[in-house]
Amino acid sequence: MKIIRVTKEFERAGAYYVRIHAMARKHKIPLEAEIDAKDGENCNYILALDDIYPVATCRWFKIDEKTAEIGRVVVLPEYRGQHLGQKVVAEAEKWMREQGIQKSAISSRVGVEDFYRKQGYEANGNGHAHNDTFLCTYMEKIL
Repeated sequence: MKIIRVTKEFERAGAYYVRIHAMARKHKIPLEAEIDAKDGENCNYILALDDIYPVATCRWFKIDEKTAEIGRVVVLPEYRGQHLGQKVVAEAEKWMREQGIQKSAISSRVGVEDFYRKQGYEANGNGHAHNDTFLCTYMEKIL
């Protein structure tokens, strides 16, 4: 398994593939909601590859000079349980630190907050909010 920072358009397509296959289809998310205004050239992507095939991903983007948000953490169903979600998040955090980012934020779907707590994220106390498709908890971590 290889974890890469996306630098090419075909790699970004791999990230979109994982998201559409594992989340959009399962939760009946329209394409225009899954691939949103935050996606594109100004967004950073991490991709896990099994040989040459994309199997897990996340994205991150700057909120301000010291804060960035990680989102769309997705692992194909047949690859879950192999800690790939943790690996793509860890690589995103590493990249963020290299860019001078000091705090990472995540809008976690309600029910999967423990995944992020295990990686050092804490709810910021603002409760739950409806974020695009899901009810989410906003969580943060000092990098």
